[in-house]
Amino acid sequence: MKRFKVNITTAADGSAVAYTPRFSGKIHQIEYVKPGSGGFDNGVDFTVTGEATGISLWAQNDVNASAVVAPRMPTHSQAGVASLYASGGTAVQAPIGLANDRVKIAIASGGNAKTGAFHIVVD
Repeated sequence: MKRFKVNITTAADGSAVAYTPRFSGKIHQIEYVKPGSGGFDNGVDFTVTGEATGISLWAQNDVNASAVVAPRMPTHSQAGVASLYASGGTAVQAPIGLANDRVKIAIASGGNAKTGAFHIVVD
């Protein structure tokens, strides 16, 4: 497994965009680490996507503290039909893979010159 750490500092309007290096692999988790001081304002908004296709990896508004997510996507049969668990019809999900792509992290409402770090864990 590999971990890519992206440190981000916001502009005066509270926004920022940052990227991981290019990689190929499955994303197992994304960790937002809010520092003890000078971190993004409470209520910060994240939009984390694959750069080339825009595939959604994590979109959340009004984040106040460090958080960890394990993004997954629904799977499908060869006919394009959603794969479901028999009981309850819950979607079968799998890790999201990127090929020779970067993760794009967009911040909004983060405050002026505030910081945060994102760790992207891939296999």
